[in-house]
Amino acid sequence: MPLFAGRISAALVAALLVVAMPTYAANPVQVKTDKGKVDGALTADGKVVAFKGVPFAAPPVGQLRWQPPQPAAKWKGVRSAKEFGSRCVQSSGYPDMMFHDPGQSEDCLTLNVWAPLGAKKGSLPVMVWVYGGGFVSGSTSENRQDGQFLAHRDVVVVSMNYRMGIFGFFAHPELTAESPHHASGNYGLMDQAAALAWVKSNIAAFGGDPKNITIFGESAGSFSVSSLMASPLSKDLISKAIGESGGAFHSSGITYPTREVAEEHWSQFAQAVFGTTKLAELRKISADDLVKAATAKTAPPHPRFGPDVDGYFLPDSVPNIFAAGKQAHVPLLAGWNADEGRGEALFAKPPVSVESFAAQAQKTFGDRAQEFLAVYPGTTDEEAKTSAGDFGGDNFIAYSTWRWIEAHVRTGNSPTYRYFFNLGSPGDKNHSAMLGAFHSDDIEYVFGTLDSRPEAVWRPEDRKLSEMIGQYWTNFARSGDPNGPGLPKWPTTGPTEWQVMYLNANPEARPDPYRARYLFLDSVWGKPKP
Repeated sequence: MPLFAGRISAALVAALLVVAMPTYAANPVQVKTDKGKVDGALTADGKVVAFKGVPFAAPPVGQLRWQPPQPAAKWKGVRSAKEFGSRCVQSSGYPDMMFHDPGQSEDCLTLNVWAPLGAKKGSLPVMVWVYGGGFVSGSTSENRQDGQFLAHRDVVVVSMNYRMGIFGFFAHPELTAESPHHASGNYGLMDQAAALAWVKSNIAAFGGDPKNITIFGESAGSFSVSSLMASPLSKDLISKAIGESGGAFHSSGITYPTREVAEEHWSQFAQAVFGTTKLAELRKISADDLVKAATAKTAPPHPRFGPDVDGYFLPDSVPNIFAAGKQAHVPLLAGWNADEGRGEALFAKPPVSVESFAAQAQKTFGDRAQEFLAVYPGTTDEEAKTSAGDFGGDNFIAYSTWRWIEAHVRTGNSPTYRYFFNLGSPGDKNHSAMLGAFHSDDIEYVFGTLDSRPEAVWRPEDRKLSEMIGQYWTNFARSGDPNGPGLPKWPTTGPTEWQVMYLNANPEARPDPYRARYLFLDSVWGKPKP
């Protein structure tokens, strides 16, 4: 055996593959976009071409800070697309987010494309990912969101950066006045819509079908998916939608304020922190100083950074748009994890007890506390702890997702599929196994990137479920139906049979056992709001 057998570098393999495939284009890692040519790179296994850091809009700096995204400039020659672009400036962070980009910058509006090598022009389904992070943190450069493994399933995968925090969602009367649409805020959502428009115009050259675009996202990304379905700027760009844990449907603490409310709060914030509310002066403040002010512990109370009902991107609240049937009428697949908010109940000091749980029910629901306790029972300390964890997840994110699904079933005129991810985590350095199927636990299963999670000891059932989810998700992107050969049958949900697909070691569909919980919460929280 030759001395170096089995040790050829990935780069050499990629180079050999390019030479050895004469049936494809002369240079399969180069693609022409409407702004110029980009030069990508083959992934290590030589099966996918990755194009990273491709501009889809102009840098939102200077006078373009707090403006809708503007067209990117054209370039001459061939632009390298081998590295991720800078992530957008962050005003918060999470310990399990590990980025692989040059760092933070306001010049961050880039996207990435993973396409199967040799894909025929305009032939494959397209999946456009929107990352989560509470609208204050996130990036496309995390290993757990690497699109190459989904691309192995004959889809084209796209992910984009979008503005967050004070840069993505600052509303101000002067911004409204200078807007031809009399709107301000929602720049981060408009970035997402601009990326979708770029995909519509350019993805055929990468092998994607511009008439078959599925948007999918998790947490704030899932809120974004529901908002993109509702917006007149983006709804016609979407063929299908997938939401993972979150929807822009209010629970006790999750709602989009009106533009007027957002303007008032942000003006007060700017005056208190910077001593001015003049837009020209605010635009001159450095990005670092804006972030420091927005995150300072001494800063005055301010609304959470996030979308508003601006009158342009969102002409009305998302619930109202869905209620009127004005959202994108496309197939929807959505759900949440079993233990979205269980950690607070598990580690509460003092521990949750029958008495403390009943007291909290009374404080939260008043004269309807007994109705609450009928669907979230707490007759023993252990039962109370379990119900507190259930309610924590429902209050945090599950109810808003449930309400989105219900609204689309009633007015969307399209197949809707619901899931419940309940395979408990094996644990890793950032998450105790006690947390179960925690918030964001599903991302690596969807992308087929389990090995990106540090120190997790994966079990056979994890690998099996990841394989199934990847197939369900890409089947759905292909046809609007997640079902396919070798997979447990996944029925639609509603409006008469509320079926749920349990995603665990042995996936199966069952009637919704928790419907009474959500109907109760809906009777309290479901009244129309902005």
